[in-house]
Amino acid sequence: MDNSLVLIVEDEPAIAQILEGYLTRDGFRTVRAGDGETALQHHALLKPDLVLLDVRLPKLDGFGVLGRLRQAGSTPVIMVTAVADDIDRLSGLRLGADDYIVKPFNPQEVVARVRAVLRRTQGERAEAIKRFGALEVDFGSYTVFINKDERRIALPLTLSEFRILAYMIRHPTQAFARADILDACLPESDALVRTVDTHISNLRRKLEEMGQIGFFPAVRGIGYRFSDPR
Repeated sequence: MDNSLVLIVEDEPAIAQILEGYLTRDGFRTVRAGDGETALQHHALLKPDLVLLDVRLPKLDGFGVLGRLRQAGSTPVIMVTAVADDIDRLSGLRLGADDYIVKPFNPQEVVARVRAVLRRTQGERAEAIKRFGALEVDFGSYTVFINKDERRIALPLTLSEFRILAYMIRHPTQAFARADILDACLPESDALVRTVDTHISNLRRKLEEMGQIGFFPAVRGIGYRFSDPR
């Protein structure tokens, strides 16, 4: 994890300098971008290990940058905001971000969050491939494939949806409580437990659109399981 490259996307030079100082002192390499367009250019060229992304940016805001990053891959992203409306969006839907931090913040906490997200995401990448029926989960590339009619089709998932599916497919018939799913898949999140319902619903819909029926059944009084016992 030491020597990981963190892209700091922040238009306030004083804040960017503070973050850069604390991260560098803790063994990280850093690069800075002051607007959304520059951030995307740095990301494409330098392939950072994590992006620390302010929401309110010139040229292209943080949500726009996040959307483009998620189209390009699964680089871990921690959003930074001080606006209540942004916090509601981040905590309610997650939008594919790995975590979010509210200004004003303690720089040492930011470093701790960066380490926590990298520890989790790098651990996930180290795993191999898990198959269940027509589903194939590639933990290294953060991709779920559907093997159908001699074709291998990538399932379009957000990072949060991928984590939930990857977590539950390891024990496909086990019943998972919503709180356990939230803690395991979004451990730094302040999202409500019911946010899990939204992710599960989206996962179920995307699988059904690919002809994969019967996944993520509800378990009354508990939560969900990946698949019913057969």
